Amino acid sequence: MSVFLEGRFAVLGYGSLIWDLDDLAPHVELPWAMGGGPLLPMEFSRISPKRKMGLVVVLDPDNGVPCPTHAIASVKTDIHSVADDLMRRERAKSIEQIGAVCMSTGFVRTKMPSVGEAVKVWCETVGARGAVWTDLPQNFESETGQGFSLDTAIAYLRTLEGESLLEAKRYIDYAPEATATPLRHKLNNDSWWQSLPYQ
Repeated sequence: MSVFLEGRFAVLGYGSLIWDLDDLAPHVELPWAMGGGPLLPMEFSRISPKRKMGLVVVLDPDNGVPCPTHAIASVKTDIHSVADDLMRRERAKSIEQIGAVCMSTGFVRTKMPSVGEAVKVWCETVGARGAVWTDLPQNFESETGQGFSLDTAIAYLRTLEGESLLEAKRYIDYAPEATATPLRHKLNNDSWWQSLPYQ
């Protein structure tokens, strides 16, 4: 994996990007190095309009636990172009929602300094020129008025109906197995959640 990324920019993924490259597809080279990215704190603590108001996984140092990320090589040779490609795929409102580290210039952009530092260490370890990732925060509290917890998250999921509930189920179940967050573990043992169909 280090040979595959040596001297190149990596795109880090940990959610739907793994199975749905969408607009990013022409700008990266398969395969994904599954589990080959840095360990970063994750939880399904963001409500996403794109996913019909279901919960999606984000980097969340407050509620998450360290989980492996996955890496794929960009075909671009400029960190800002790599970040722009990911921004378009994510339908991000601004480039500030895309984290980035460039080892050659020292450029770092992230809302979470501990994440930026972990990505820098990883880049140095594998010889990557730099990396980009989706840098969206959790928004559960601002959207629901309640603090995030396993109980409030499941209570929120129970309010979803129809396509919103199906999409929430599909997204969480399709996430990489290594995304073993506390909420996912609890849902794996929740009879209501396990009884839900999805297609």
